[in-house]
Amino acid sequence: MALPDFLIAGVPKAGTTALHAALARHPGLYLSEVKEPKFFLSDGPPPTYGGPGDVQTYQEHIWRREDYEALFAKASAKVLTGEATPFYLHDLEAQRRIRKLTPDVKIILMLRDPVDRAHSNWQHLWTAGLEPEADFVAAMRREPERIAAGWAAFWHYAGLGQYGSQVRHLFELFAREQVLIMRYRDLRERPAQTLDRVCDFLGVETGVIDTVPQANVNFSVADTRVNAGLRYLLRTGGRIGHHYPVWVRKTFRGPLLTMLHSGRPSKRPRVTVEQRAEVLPAFVAEIRLLEEVTGTAYEDWTRVTPAGAKAV
Repeated sequence: MALPDFLIAGVPKAGTTALHAALARHPGLYLSEVKEPKFFLSDGPPPTYGGPGDVQTYQEHIWRREDYEALFAKASAKVLTGEATPFYLHDLEAQRRIRKLTPDVKIILMLRDPVDRAHSNWQHLWTAGLEPEADFVAAMRREPERIAAGWAAFWHYAGLGQYGSQVRHLFELFAREQVLIMRYRDLRERPAQTLDRVCDFLGVETGVIDTVPQANVNFSVADTRVNAGLRYLLRTGGRIGHHYPVWVRKTFRGPLLTMLHSGRPSKRPRVTVEQRAEVLPAFVAEIRLLEEVTGTAYEDWTRVTPAGAKAV
């Protein structure tokens, strides 16, 4: 069977795209050309409802087993195969499906300070024109109603950061030596050492790759009246676009995004002290649980850091 030997299973906005691109350069590894096939996120066809843009994303899921296996069919028998779907850690049912189909798989987790991760997640959707809330904290407050309405996991800003419970569940299904947990900060600040650590975990030659390509680098766009109108049109397209062919969606969405991003780009804002103090309580218990489950300290994630402090 052409099933993966390893999975990059978490978490969104924590360098998984960059890690996928870096590992794809290693001659002993074969990464699927589709970066996020999302195969284990559903047992059959994915949902047909959700938040802005969700159904269009669901239509891209590779959910048939024969299509999933085809992603790895070209790989040589001499290499290890893998894929990166950073939502697998969050989805406990996905964890069970992975255990059932590939019990010996190796799992890589990239974890990021959950407040910074949530803010980056919100900023990603805001820049894409899909997030209606201009304020990060307000968007966090709306999470329960969005979950109740069936919005996809990418809108679960707090839920995606409940690492303690998620890792504890993973350890109930897989031996700890099958799981490698790393920090997003390490991939950014010590790429060569971090990539060697991954290669050593997978059992392939170290010292072969030492850089991480830039990936998913976004900028901030202004909250103006014109941009508000463009975002409304993009959200509307996100809600109804799945009824139209892909080429039609791209024909309309492309120019709208170009207009939204046509202003002078600026660096994405960091989480302020006030924002961090407001949302941090949603994560503290899970950070403590993660420390308990892994035996690793994440004390720095529980602090309200000064404004402008470097994200970790």
